[in-house]
Amino acid sequence: MDGTGTETALETPLAEIHRKAGAKLGVWFGCTLPDDFGDWQHEYFLATQNVALIDKNHRAYASFTGPDRVRYVNAILTNNIKDLEASQGNLSLLLNPQGRILAEIETQAQPDRLFCISYAMIRERWLETLEKFIIMDDVTLTDDTPGYGTVAIEGPSAAKLVLELTGIDLAKSSDFATTPTTVDSLPCSITRRSFGPILAADILAPRENLESLWKILFEKTKAAGGGAIGYTALSAVRLAQGIPWFGYDFGEKQIPHEAGLQDSHISYTKGCYTGQEIVERVRSRGQVNRRRVDLLFTGLRVPSAGEILTADGQAVGLVTRAAALPSKPFAIGMGYLRKENNAPGSQVDWAGGAAKVANFPDDL
Repeated sequence: MDGTGTETALETPLAEIHRKAGAKLGVWFGCTLPDDFGDWQHEYFLATQNVALIDKNHRAYASFTGPDRVRYVNAILTNNIKDLEASQGNLSLLLNPQGRILAEIETQAQPDRLFCISYAMIRERWLETLEKFIIMDDVTLTDDTPGYGTVAIEGPSAAKLVLELTGIDLAKSSDFATTPTTVDSLPCSITRRSFGPILAADILAPRENLESLWKILFEKTKAAGGGAIGYTALSAVRLAQGIPWFGYDFGEKQIPHEAGLQDSHISYTKGCYTGQEIVERVRSRGQVNRRRVDLLFTGLRVPSAGEILTADGQAVGLVTRAAALPSKPFAIGMGYLRKENNAPGSQVDWAGGAAKVANFPDDL
């Protein structure tokens, strides 16, 4: 499932390992990644009830160094970068002057640099936009993408496994906090993530160590009763958690308030940044004409991305992403609806049935 429009997919460095494991490969975030390892419904169970290992090599990496790095990055991203202490991080958006979303960026503050993470499918545009305003600033931008890769562990048993492997207690740190460590003598760093009550660890490592790291973690997760999962299951998991994906559920066609990111990706006290005027104008107005919503679908099939949502025979929105859920008689998804139709509980139609505006995970 590729919602990016990327014509030539980049291949994960773990592709050959996945093929040997019998994985079905597809295109996700513009990259060749596993659809599944044979049973997506079992993989959904691993991610939600035990522990899952995930290939996240759809990411791109860049470093800002130099004495002006914090001031510069703070001026181009939507969240507060200047107050991050070493090892802390957050999620931001990169906007154009019209307030539309060019990229979602995770920033990690390190003693000698700001380390930024986004998506390989927009790597060239992302780096070009980040660099073009460096004129008088003492800042150096370095593309670190060729040197790194990421795998992740998540699920109810993830924190216990990370503690056993590294001694790092995810429960004692904040989201996006990053700690250098080793896994079976392989150097890496652990970044804490959380998806509701479920903790996760993004494990960043030198690209040359990725295959060895994956093999070690695969054996460890299997021994713990878990295993590797693909993106068919992961997409369903994220939808059930109410978490939108860049390139699928939001992007250049949206401003932050339409995408529902105004509370998670934006600081309203940090000062100026590109696109701030639009964000503040929408904030003061308190309403947008359309908004991203969670949806419960009835029907005999799962809606496709782009399917039209209607009310009284008139188009009022569209579906961005949808998925089946194991053992459920309905599908779930996300989409955009006009303000007249996007209140929780509102009913709309699609070509295969009906849909109701919901709030995940509470309504599952």
